Amino acid sequence: MLSNLIFSLNATMPIFLMMVVGYALKKIKMLDEHSTNVINKLVFKVFLPALLFMDLAKQDFASMWDTSFVLFCAVATVISILISLGLSLFCKDRTDRGEFIQASYRSAAATLGIAFMTNIYDNVAMVALMIIGSVPIYNVIAVVLLSLTSPEGKSSDGRALAKRTAKDVATNPIILGILVGLVWSVAKLPTPPILMRSVTYLGNCASPLALIGLGASFEFSDLREKMKEIIFIIFNKLCLWCIIFLPVAVVMGFVNDKLVAALIMLGSATTSSSFIMSKNMGHKGTVSSCAVMITTLLSAFTLTFWLFVLRSFGLI
Repeated sequence: MLSNLIFSLNATMPIFLMMVVGYALKKIKMLDEHSTNVINKLVFKVFLPALLFMDLAKQDFASMWDTSFVLFCAVATVISILISLGLSLFCKDRTDRGEFIQASYRSAAATLGIAFMTNIYDNVAMVALMIIGSVPIYNVIAVVLLSLTSPEGKSSDGRALAKRTAKDVATNPIILGILVGLVWSVAKLPTPPILMRSVTYLGNCASPLALIGLGASFEFSDLREKMKEIIFIIFNKLCLWCIIFLPVAVVMGFVNDKLVAALIMLGSATTSSSFIMSKNMGHKGTVSSCAVMITTLLSAFTLTFWLFVLRSFGLI
C-alpha cells in the first residue's frame, strides 16, 4: 500500500512543484503577464509539437496504433460534452455557458499529459493516440459553443463558423506536430542525428516550461464571483468523468500507459488554452481562468488518488 502511494506521489508531486515554481517566480516579479503569455505561446506553438514529433517519428507506428483506444477517447469526449451541455443549464448567465461547457470537458491533454506520461513511462506515444481521439473534438466543439454563446451577440453564420472551426483545427500546432510525426514514422523517413538532437533540445523544454507557465498564470481574485460554476467544473473535470469512464476503459482491457493516457484525458486539469480561446472569442474569461487555476491546483491531489487506486488494483 505504501509503495503504491509513493509511486503515485512520485508521478504527481514534481509536476505540482514545477507549477509552484512558476507561481513563485511571478510573485517575486521574475515573470509578469507578458512573459507568461510568451512562455505559454512558445510551449503551445513550438516545444510541445517538437516533443510529440520527436517521440512519434522514431516509433513503429503500425505496432502502436489501437483503433479501439482512439474510438474510446473520442466517444468519452463526446459524452462528456453532452453531459456538460445539460449541466450548463444551471448557469444563471447564459453567456457563461460556453465557457462552463468547455472548461468541464477540455483537458490539459498535451501539457500535463506529456509531463505525467514521461514521469511514469518515459514515452508519450499513448498520449499522442489519446490526443488524436480527443483534441480535434475539443477544438471543434469549443469554437461552436463559444461562438453561439458570445456575450457580444455576434454568433457567426453557418459558413463563417465552419470556416473558423476548420481553420482552428487545421492550424493547431499540437495536431500538426502529431501528424508530421506520424507521417515520418509511417513513411520510415531517416532521422539524422543532427535533426533529432535539435528537435530533442526543443522537446525537452516542453514539460518544465508548460508547468511553469501554468503556475505563473494563477490569479485568485476572480474566484468568488463564479463559485457555483467553478465547483461544478471541478467535480466534472477531476471526478465525474473518471468515475464514469475509467471502469469502461478497464473493461475494454486498457492497462498501463493506455490507462494512464485515458486518466489524463478524463481527470487532468482544464487546459489553459480554454481561457485563451474564450478571450479571443469575446467572452470575459472569468469562468475559464478560475477553472484552469483551481483544477490545476487540485489535480495534483486528485490524480495522485486515481493513480493510487489504479496502482492498487495492479492496472498500472
